[in-house]
Amino acid sequence: MAADNTSSVIEFILTGLTDQAQLKIPLFFLFLSFYMVTVVGNLGLITLIGLNSHLHIPMYFFLFNLSFIDFSYSTTLTPKMLMGFVSEKNIISYAGCMTQFFFFCFFVFSESYVLSAMAYDRYAAICKPLVYTVTMSPQVCSLLLLGVYGMGVFGAVAHMGNIMFITFCGDNLVNHYMCDIIPLLELSCNSSYVNLLVVFIVVTIGIGVPILTIFISYGFILSSILHISSTEGRSKAFSTCSSHIIVVSLFFGSGAFMYLKPPSILPLDQGKVSSVFYTAVVPMLNPLIYSLRNKDVKVALKKTLSIKIFS
Repeated sequence: MAADNTSSVIEFILTGLTDQAQLKIPLFFLFLSFYMVTVVGNLGLITLIGLNSHLHIPMYFFLFNLSFIDFSYSTTLTPKMLMGFVSEKNIISYAGCMTQFFFFCFFVFSESYVLSAMAYDRYAAICKPLVYTVTMSPQVCSLLLLGVYGMGVFGAVAHMGNIMFITFCGDNLVNHYMCDIIPLLELSCNSSYVNLLVVFIVVTIGIGVPILTIFISYGFILSSILHISSTEGRSKAFSTCSSHIIVVSLFFGSGAFMYLKPPSILPLDQGKVSSVFYTAVVPMLNPLIYSLRNKDVKVALKKTLSIKIFS
């Protein structure tokens, strides 16, 4: 019987961000512009880091991967969201839904852990400057990156494992603009408290562990900065961390708001607005924050542009 129920749902209908027809076209152009800035900004930063040898250091190695992750998970979600604004019925196949959900989980978990790896890099640079090249050797950076994508795989597989065992009954209307765990669990006829508990545990590992790592790293960083005697030295140390702190606050703030509150406290419609922030706005802002607030990136951009113009 369960197999019949499951097989009867071969596609889902996504309700989208809004059901108000007059808002759909303005929102389409708004999110299209967000997506274009995201693509240009992140691919631009990837190209810039790749072309400039003085940026081939651990900090920019992780920033390169952050830009790749931001570009990828924005591309996983935004085109389908844009289609929802202009199509009469926003349909996604069961296989398409599961694929989107898998890659969404993979890239979000990877972003959480790459941000914590970047915090560790700042800790090594400020607290252990004399042994920084050993602490953040190419081998260490490669192992950290392996851990980043390994946790991405863990998050995606754990969430997929949780959802593959539930049965979808007749209703296939997903109250979201993407395939996400909570709205999908709401459609199932056999999901239980255990499924929600698994979601909470997996999300806590995906958000809680990186946040703890970042807090510990910045605790040591703050302690080291306060021991710097010169004001100029303290200011320079703070400025190397400021971009990362802003990015971390935006990403984890909106993610925690969406997932670490019971559904009764945060209705799904409000959750959709929160998820828009970290799926569409944060990937767009990250390259802007790092390029506008970073002297090395500005110098690399001027150098690259001058070479192109000269050639």
